[in-house]
Amino acid sequence: MTGAVPSRHHEIVDDLRHQITSGSIKPGERLPSEAGLAARYRVSTVTLRRALAVLQGEGLVEKIHGKGNYVRRPRRKVMYVGGWGTLDPWTAAEPKLRITVRHTTVPASVHLTTLLKLPTGSRLVEYTCLSLEQGTPHGLARIYIPRDLAPAGVLDDDSAYREAATRFAVLGSSPATIRETVCARSPTPDEASALRIGPTTAVLAITRIATDSTGRVTEAALLAFPGDRIDAVFTAHHVLDERLTHG
Repeated sequence: MTGAVPSRHHEIVDDLRHQITSGSIKPGERLPSEAGLAARYRVSTVTLRRALAVLQGEGLVEKIHGKGNYVRRPRRKVMYVGGWGTLDPWTAAEPKLRITVRHTTVPASVHLTTLLKLPTGSRLVEYTCLSLEQGTPHGLARIYIPRDLAPAGVLDDDSAYREAATRFAVLGSSPATIRETVCARSPTPDEASALRIGPTTAVLAITRIATDSTGRVTEAALLAFPGDRIDAVFTAHHVLDERLTHG
């Protein structure tokens, strides 16, 4: 019994992918026209476009309307440091990376009241932080603090809190605990718009909850990063049981 014969568009995908990953076709280089590629591979333009769609979905090819298909330049990644609740300081300080920050006061939605354990409609300070490199978004953070806990600096745009916001860091007083829930999912419409990605592009979503020593939730942050533009590192620290070490 013989295996299934690969379809022509898969053969085209494999060939073009090899040329791109081996460097035969350079990042930023324009591919031949779709009609030209279809003629080269002796397939219809419909089959050729199916192959290009696969490469576009893999992030290897980018179609620019009115110009053609280009080999996508590798995206520089940012790093999120789990447990500290912040972008890596070296990453955040990269000169090419620009962070826009704005804040407003909003009523708590049902989802936020659940996260912050507050009554519906409670007043929150919302910080929206967007990181960009040469106009390309790298990450989006929406950070929420109960209005009565918001430090004066957050409301007055104090430089110290603005600097913390540029690292997507916890803005309030030092928390006793930080809990982060991480998942990969499709973006919400708002995230897709802000990050300028398609609805099928996976995002790494982090929900970060900061709690003080009394157990009160002092801050909730909703972070979203395009999957190809983020590395996240989480470090586990093992605590030795003193009864075992001194037994």
